[in-house]
Amino acid sequence: MLYVDGYLLPVPKKNLKLYRRIAQRAGKVWRDHGALEYRECAGDDLKPKMGAPFARTVRLKSGETVVFSWIVFKSRAHRDSVNAKVMKDPRMAKMMEEGPMPFDVKRMSYGGFKVIVEV
Repeated sequence: MLYVDGYLLPVPKKNLKLYRRIAQRAGKVWRDHGALEYRECAGDDLKPKMGAPFARTVRLKSGETVVFSWIVFKSRAHRDSVNAKVMKDPRMAKMMEEGPMPFDVKRMSYGGFKVIVEV
């Protein structure tokens, strides 16, 4: 059964290009270690007519947008194995040394999900 790690985070619009560059590099690391899919999406239509908006979930501030991201794995065990390799990868350590994250990590949401429908 596929497994997905999902992320929701606020990114200042002025940092979106930097975030994209970091995410492209990070995505390559995850894919190199076996992730099946890696996606990062910037908010476009964030004022839904129903439900709780993502903007409220991350306490979006003026000048920020929401990034919705996911990584797909073969299973939870595969996720755990890939993530362990990613965390030991020197490319990730180098990225962390390059400076602060271009978003507020304290307002990021994250979770692991079992896929229950695949069409």
